[in-house]
Amino acid sequence: MNFEKLAKTAQSLIADHRGILATDESTGTIKNRFDGIGVVSTADSRRDYREMLFRTKGVGQFISGAILYDETIRQKSANGISLVRVMKAEKIQPGIKVDSGAKPLAGARGETVTEGLDGLNERVAEYVKLGATFAKWRAVINIGRNIPSSYAIHTNAHALARYARICQEGGLVPIVEPEVLMDGGHDIVRCQEVTEQTLTAVFNELNLHGVRLEGILLKPNMVISGKKHAKQASTKEIAQRTLECFRRTVPSAVPGIVFLSGGQSMHDATANLNAMNAMGPSPWKLGFSYGRALQEGPLKAWLGKPKNVPAAQKSLLLRARLNSVACKGSYRPAMEKAVQKK
Repeated sequence: MNFEKLAKTAQSLIADHRGILATDESTGTIKNRFDGIGVVSTADSRRDYREMLFRTKGVGQFISGAILYDETIRQKSANGISLVRVMKAEKIQPGIKVDSGAKPLAGARGETVTEGLDGLNERVAEYVKLGATFAKWRAVINIGRNIPSSYAIHTNAHALARYARICQEGGLVPIVEPEVLMDGGHDIVRCQEVTEQTLTAVFNELNLHGVRLEGILLKPNMVISGKKHAKQASTKEIAQRTLECFRRTVPSAVPGIVFLSGGQSMHDATANLNAMNAMGPSPWKLGFSYGRALQEGPLKAWLGKPKNVPAAQKSLLLRARLNSVACKGSYRPAMEKAVQKK
């Protein structure tokens, strides 16, 4: 394990108020998104869409890396250049999703465990050869009646730690993603309770597995009300409770926390990140690793039509820029229109 290189890579991904673009949707997930804009999902259309994102001029000022799906890291652009080279030309580091998804957990109705550890050593070695510098593994924790169970939390924490150790041994910075879903009718207090339980278990397992915390990034949910709860928490309360939660559970050795958007609107994801950074210095850099909250605008602008590429790229650049500003705690809603006019 080249610890110094891992730590340097982790730091580079959160440097200069930049964040990470998540483009690692499975074939099924991106088909659903393409269905919503009337585009047929094929290998070529998926490539065209992602290539458009990666070729956005100037986006590397605000985006440090992009998480890829297995198909994407192997694809070439329309003119025959590998997408990895396209990304690197814009100063975007390639990352790779290495899990095989959340599957039903035996003996735990309504709960899942993320699989994909079999053969991971070999896949990590291959992805390094393909140009990846970091990886991602997502664990899913549901809140519902009598769940999550300690069994589900600890099973997923154990898998995350095994993944992280394998990645570090193979030369990839692991992004550790334990996501407490915002689905359901729970309030923000319940979300905070479960998030604290989950993060405590995750870091216990990471320590047991000898994972070097300086060479990871944490990608968690924000502490937020369930989508079906009657009273949605304010931006201020989300920021306060999220910071309180992480100060209780996340060691200061972790260089950065890159939040997932988790179903928030693109505006809410930016505003909530900004509120946390505006509350003063934290032990870690607070950034973003958004999927839908960065892609929602570009996807709607693109519609699968080459003539719409400039508008879609402008939309991505806007959201990336505003989230970068939010990393400084300087975002204001009025910037949405002001930046758009530039």
